[in-house]
Amino acid sequence: MELHVLFHSVHQLSRQIMKRNNTVLQKYGLYSAQWSVLYVLMQQGRLTQKELSEYLAVEAPPMTRTIQRLVKQGYVRQVPGEDKRMKFIELTELAQKEYPVWEKAVLEMNEQTIKGFSKEHQRQLQQLMAEWLSSLESQQGEEEKK
Repeated sequence: MELHVLFHSVHQLSRQIMKRNNTVLQKYGLYSAQWSVLYVLMQQGRLTQKELSEYLAVEAPPMTRTIQRLVKQGYVRQVPGEDKRMKFIELTELAQKEYPVWEKAVLEMNEQTIKGFSKEHQRQLQQLMAEWLSSLESQQGEEEKK
C-alpha cells in the first residue's frame, strides 16, 4: 500500500467522524471541537489552556476561540492561577449536568460508526492507533529537544 493512500484514508475517516459528531451535537449548540474540550475536562479535570492545546494538538488561536464560545455558553469558566498570566479552564456545574446527555448522543453515534467491526477488530484498531499516537508523541518530544 502506498503511504499517501493510507494517510488520505486516515484523513477522510477523521473528517467523517468529525462531521458525524457535528451533526449529533448540533441540537445541543455544540461542535466537535467544543466536545473535545468538554470531554478532556470531564476526564482530566481542570487544565490550563496550554495543556488543553497540547493534549488536543490544537493551535492557541482556535483553542482560544473554542474556549471563549464555551464560556459564553456557560459550560466552562476560566480560573486565574497563582501566576496571573496562567488561567485554568474547568467545567461549570451546567456542563457537568448536561454532559451525560451529550455523551450519550456521541456514544450512540460512535456505536453506529463502528458497528461493522467485531469487538476484536475494535480492540486491534485501538491498539494500533495508540501505538501510532505514542510514536508520534515520542518523535515530537525528540524534535522539541533539538
